[in-house]
Amino acid sequence: MRTVAELTWLELKLLMREPLTVVFVLLLPMVILYVLNGVFGSSPADPSVWEGIGAIDFYTPSYVALVAATVGVLTVPVHLAGYREHGIIRRLRASAIPPTVLVAAHSVVAVVISAVSSAVLIMASVLGYEARLPSDWPATVGAFVLVAVAFAALGSALGALLPTARAAQGLGVLLFFVFMLLGGAGPPMEVLPDAMADIAEFLPITHAARLLRSAWLGEGWEGTAALVVAGMLVVAVVVALWRFAED
Repeated sequence: MRTVAELTWLELKLLMREPLTVVFVLLLPMVILYVLNGVFGSSPADPSVWEGIGAIDFYTPSYVALVAATVGVLTVPVHLAGYREHGIIRRLRASAIPPTVLVAAHSVVAVVISAVSSAVLIMASVLGYEARLPSDWPATVGAFVLVAVAFAALGSALGALLPTARAAQGLGVLLFFVFMLLGGAGPPMEVLPDAMADIAEFLPITHAARLLRSAWLGEGWEGTAALVVAGMLVVAVVVALWRFAED
């Protein structure tokens, strides 16, 4: 645990030296949320869109999920793939530090960054547009932790599979825009063409956002969404451990 804590602190300091990454992860979701709230924020609840709730209360937890997904697919895989590319993981292994410690440190960093960015986003939405705060804080915090850890694990698996940091960055940007447009953080699911709506149901961000919204609104955990997110977590951890074990 001490090694994980020390490596986590080191990785946090290294991340702070990359201001563009920090700005992208912390500010871009909030900027887009600001735009969407400005466009749809005054719209009353409509049973035909946004699952029958107001636009602000739909988008705020959806963007919390998107923040966790963004950190997972844009920061974790780039760093881990870069470490593999430059032989750093082999050097750590030679120093008796197994790859699992590095993965754990990056996962903790991802959850911390996701939590900070989400807190900023929630405050902006509540203060600027009077979005409601979570009705069930324990369920919401638990759902957020599950979502953040699951996407950190997904990022670890991608970092273990992709050959270079540049490849990881390219795929991460692509996944970010797909997640944003089809995962409930962009156009309402109800207005998507049938083909896109079908694709959206296979995206983990769709279920992560659904899980957070249900907890946020005091409806408990949405069972199917929780199973999908937990399943992604398990599969991603298995893939990451298997791939790093072969390095």
